[in-house]
This record gives sequence, structure tokens and C-alpha cells, in this order.
Amino acid sequence: MTHTNLTIRTFRTVRIFVHTIIGLIVASAVLPLVNVQHQRSLIQWWCGGLLRAFHIQVKTFGNLPSAKTQGVMFVANHVSWADIHALNGLIPLRFVAKSDIKSWPVFGYLVTKANTLFIDRSKRQAAGRIVETVSNSLIAGDNLCYFPEGTTTDGTHMLPFKSSVLQAAINAKTHIWPVAIRYINADGSINTEMAYAGETTMIESMKLIVMQKNAIVELHFLAPIQAFSGDRRALTDVAFAAIKAKLAL
Repeated sequence: MTHTNLTIRTFRTVRIFVHTIIGLIVASAVLPLVNVQHQRSLIQWWCGGLLRAFHIQVKTFGNLPSAKTQGVMFVANHVSWADIHALNGLIPLRFVAKSDIKSWPVFGYLVTKANTLFIDRSKRQAAGRIVETVSNSLIAGDNLCYFPEGTTTDGTHMLPFKSSVLQAAINAKTHIWPVAIRYINADGSINTEMAYAGETTMIESMKLIVMQKNAIVELHFLAPIQAFSGDRRALTDVAFAAIKAKLAL
């Protein structure tokens, strides 16, 4: 792994700090004053800008969504906090995420202001309400993204997908769109330093990424899966198999 020198790291850190301050101002003072379409555009702009500040290059492959894509549930493997920004920088998305993301320093606040739907896995009785809320959001035309692993990995393997939230796609009679996320080095090998997993803290993760000379994230958009009917476990297994095969894990 090739790392950057101190001058470049300092420049990136200052750029990230400034962009984060801008994000906090936009989230607290601008988003409440504009309509949904402008909110989505601002969030998309900010997420893309954050990746550029970190010098993370995004490469896309496959069946890419268009500006006309509506009411679709994207499902993806989960490696880093940067997953959210890479996807949101490409297409405005509403994320379904675990509630402890709220506690992430700074980014937890920004994700909350981006209209994220939070899941409290400690409360089983909340599952039905979450499915109903997600389903209604899809029917209203929102594009949602869900990480069915429920946590992050270092990118060298995948965890089993949880199926409960995918019931919302069946209820909304829409599509599930699998996305395979991979962070690589310049030579094509898996870049585990991009992962926000295990005991790594948010600050440690950010430091590791700032140090990298060539940070690359690949987003592989696979064939959408019809979820008009059927068993949610079967649909979940199909999505899992498609992503796992693309990543060759």
C-alpha cells in the first residue's frame, strides 16, 4: 500500500474540514427551507464533494440507474461509511440504516438530516412498523438503499443477508436492485484499509483513507430483481448470490 506524504494529507484534511462545515450549515440552515427535489440535489452534491475531498475515485459498472429511476430498493454489501456517500453521490437515495449510525461523529447528524430511516434491532416489535414505513416510501417514489448484512466487513467476505426489510419491496410491488461494492488498490487487489469494520473508529478510518494515494471504490449495479410477489427469503438469497458472485467472494 502506497501512502501520501504529509503535505498532501494536510491539504486533504483541511479540504475535508471545510466541506464538512459546509455540510453542517447546509443541513441545519438550508435543507429545511427548500423542497424535496432541491434537498436531494444538495445531498447528492455534498456526498460527491466529500469523496473528492478524500480523493476517493468512484468507478461504476453494469446497469446504472437513471434520473427517471423511482421507487426502487437498492441492496448492497457494506464495507465502509463511504458506501453511503459513493451511492448517494451517484443517485439520490434514502437509506435504511441501523440506529447506532446516529452516534457517528458529525456524519451521524448529517445522515439523520438526509431523511434516513433508522432500524432499532433491539426492538423486535418495531420491525413491522419499519417495513410499513419503507414500503410507503417506495410507493411514494423514493429510491431506498438497504445494507442487509446489518454491519460492515473488511471487504474480503460477506455476512448473511437479513430478509425482513426486503418484505417492503414485495409489499410495494417494486424491484430490488443489487449493488456489489468493492474497494480496491491500484493493482486490483482488495483494499482492506478502506473498511470501517471491527474495532476501527470513525476517526481512525478517516485517517487511513486520507493517507492513501489511490483510493478506489467500485459500484457494480447488477440486474434488478422483480419483487412483485414471492418469498422474501428467496429474494434475499437471490440478491446475496448475485453480489457474492460479482465480488468473487
